[in-house]
Amino acid sequence: MPEGPAPAPVIQRLRVRYAKRGRLRFTSHRDISRAVERAVRRAGIPVAFSAGFSPHPKISYAGAAATGVASEAEYLEIGLTETRDPGRVRAELDAALPDGLDIVDVVAAGPEKTSALADRLEASEWRVRLDGVRESDAARAVAAFLGAATIEVERLTKKGRRRFDVRAAVSALEAERDRRAAEAADAPCAILRMVVRHTTPAVRPDDILTGLRQVADLAPPSPPLVTRLAQGPLDAQTGELADPLELDRAFSPGRQTAVPSGDHAGTALGHAPLQSDQAAIADVAGARS
Repeated sequence: MPEGPAPAPVIQRLRVRYAKRGRLRFTSHRDISRAVERAVRRAGIPVAFSAGFSPHPKISYAGAAATGVASEAEYLEIGLTETRDPGRVRAELDAALPDGLDIVDVVAAGPEKTSALADRLEASEWRVRLDGVRESDAARAVAAFLGAATIEVERLTKKGRRRFDVRAAVSALEAERDRRAAEAADAPCAILRMVVRHTTPAVRPDDILTGLRQVADLAPPSPPLVTRLAQGPLDAQTGELADPLELDRAFSPGRQTAVPSGDHAGTALGHAPLQSDQAAIADVAGARS
């Protein structure tokens, strides 16, 4: 058994929403976790540590986006040995992190009986920018994708090569034109917006692009720019994502929902909902007639 006093217990749990922007989207999850640990130390946040021969800070991550993907909705939880004001922690932690890793919101976790943060992250909303692709071509591919019963793709996973259905994971999908990007680049540019359920194995935006290539031969000439706008509980009736921290806010009177401005706001924080499967098929079919 290791010698010395037992580590201080967790008195408060804070749940943190942070963004991964700009060049930081190319940072690996391991490097991000190291940056967060250093920022916690710099900010003087009283983080709790595990017991044992190699104590580590009690910081856990939920639903982290892949390397190369930007995100406005990443989540982590920190265990503290002292009670701290969430707003103060948000400001201090944000100041200690490098530009591009930005703290969006911090709330105190609700009672232990409430659901775990990871269990609330049922789906993600994604924005995929396709440079060199016309909106009409993207819309035809979306219609073909949504009209298919199943679309199987193959990908190398930790358990080897696996084949799985990507169509079943897509709750909503639509295409739109990025006029500002098209004018700046003097070339067509389409945007795909999608809501994807969290499944096992995980269905990623690049898997859906593979499916679009299979059913409609949609092949962007350059790598797509992928951004996660939101993740949280999925309303099966409306197809909208809810704020996963809302349940914790119910136990923190006076706290306000953090709403990023412009394109950074996701469905959970005020975006117009994406079309459901059948509505999208009908609208695209009408546009083609």
